[in-house]
Amino acid sequence: LKGINMKVLIADDDKDLCQLLSAVLRTQGHEVIFAFDAAQALSVARTNTPDVIVLDINMPGGTGTGALEKLKINLKTSMIPVLVITASKDEQHSTSMKQMGAAEFMRKPLDVEEFCETLHRITGIPALPTAAQG
Repeated sequence: LKGINMKVLIADDDKDLCQLLSAVLRTQGHEVIFAFDAAQALSVARTNTPDVIVLDINMPGGTGTGALEKLKINLKTSMIPVLVITASKDEQHSTSMKQMGAAEFMRKPLDVEEFCETLHRITGIPALPTAAQG
């Protein structure tokens, strides 16, 4: 029995984190696409229409905040849930990101299990049962 695959856009300039998240998501049968700066995140989102976008706040080529604003006003991308991730300790970020339309907010370093659960929750796409779960 195969679960539903997600197309996940990871927009983050941290290549190590991208590789880690990609490896985890691919073992679950999901397709992963990348953007390494804010401008690229917008164009990749518009071209590929992912099921969910993982967006880092601090990236080159504009901010994740600016990218989130643009994603939410573009008709093609406005309905895509966005999981904002950041290493910032600023408590205001969570509130302001959610007001701007982010579905969820997580701080780095990410707990991979929590990250996956969050993606499934905000997309409404059920997780694949893993071998460990029986």
